[in-house]
Amino acid sequence: MEVKDAIKKAKKNDQIAFNFLLDKFWNMVFGFQLKRTENENDAEDITIQTFSKAFDKINTYNDKYEFKTWLITISKNIHIDLVRKQKSTISSRSNSDEDDEFYTIIDESPSPEDKLITEQNLAKLLRDIKKLKPHYQEVINLRYFQELSYKEISQYLDEPINNVKVKLLRAKKLLAEIIKKE
Repeated sequence: MEVKDAIKKAKKNDQIAFNFLLDKFWNMVFGFQLKRTENENDAEDITIQTFSKAFDKINTYNDKYEFKTWLITISKNIHIDLVRKQKSTISSRSNSDEDDEFYTIIDESPSPEDKLITEQNLAKLLRDIKKLKPHYQEVINLRYFQELSYKEISQYLDEPINNVKVKLLRAKKLLAEIIKKE
């Protein structure tokens, strides 16, 4: 799949296209934020928020510009906003209205990662899940073992639904990689 094709498909809610874009650009955005923040956890959180916002606003993407430049711009703005919030002592949630409008990533057909995960022996799968970072373990547990919806997970974690979706995509990808290695 080519990036331009993936963007067109993502604009039509194609799950595989979202996975492709996440895989293709994750390391670039994460690396960019790691240099800026010098903190792996902050870089990962900002990267998750970047993809969440990008997928939410994919229909506003203008193909006159490079997709990676667009992602980096979103990422940079999220980081700037976080730094401003940290400097500010006011902790008001003025953007709670924005969180209510969320983007739907189609969740019907199992991805190759889903199939690989379900084929594994449960005990081994649980050991493999423990190799993930705690916030990825938590989102996998909530989705697949407690069978919560995206909306319920979003409320439980007090995070925007798009962040939950991106975290879950990333967690499934990392878990599938762990399973394949063994």
